[in-house]
Amino acid sequence: MRAEKVILVFRKDWIEVRRNWEILAPILLVPLIFCVAIPLMILLIPESSSSSNDLGSLITILPEAVRSEITGFNDNQTITYLMLSFIFMPFFLLIPAMASSVISSDSFAGEKERKTIESLLATPLTDGELIVGKMLVAFVPSMIVTIVSFIVYTALVDLIGFPLFGRFILPTINWLLVIFLLAPAVSIAGIAVTVIVSARVKGFREAQQMSVLVIVPIMGLVVGQALGLLLLVPAVILILFAIFVIIDAIILRIGLGMFEREEILSRNK
Repeated sequence: MRAEKVILVFRKDWIEVRRNWEILAPILLVPLIFCVAIPLMILLIPESSSSSNDLGSLITILPEAVRSEITGFNDNQTITYLMLSFIFMPFFLLIPAMASSVISSDSFAGEKERKTIESLLATPLTDGELIVGKMLVAFVPSMIVTIVSFIVYTALVDLIGFPLFGRFILPTINWLLVIFLLAPAVSIAGIAVTVIVSARVKGFREAQQMSVLVIVPIMGLVVGQALGLLLLVPAVILILFAIFVIIDAIILRIGLGMFEREEILSRNK
């Protein structure tokens, strides 16, 4: 695989992506909701009315490291802290998944709609170079958006939350592992699946509808974290990362095996 050819595919696709507001709009809107709107609502709402019994039952399922962080907090501080630094964490896996799925949906399906798929597949690029180049144009922007969103979220929570907590509460080791380790692995899995789907459907919208299925496992993590069934502590994050690395390798292998230029061209007719 030639790196310069992969970069060539990336550059060509990125020109198309940055011109298309149908793709860019959701990529920018979702992070604004997650890293600005929701934390502001949590920080600025009136003091929680949750009962001490409910709060006590919630605290008992938390890891010791998290419980030590909230020692000395009152009920309002505890709930706000758990929401912002713990329960809300898996939602940031949705940012790279959703951003990358929107872009990768346009990979081959968009080429078909623009009537450029024939010339693309006629190039002397290998199948691997085409697929990796298409994946790269979804991966790089999605991770940039994720990291920038995390920085904005951290700054917002620490600055506005300082009067409430008396200290900065982010970033934590859990957040750093999720953003810089688990998020890329999850993003690659979603991109690989969506690129494969994009190559086998007729249009962008059809590929985008199918890519929604990538969000389902992440929503499982969100629910698991909120209910205390699957807590994103360092050991769990590392295990999930290893699982997703294996999944990524399997999907890429299957995708390369399924990639047949003649079949793609025939589906376009």
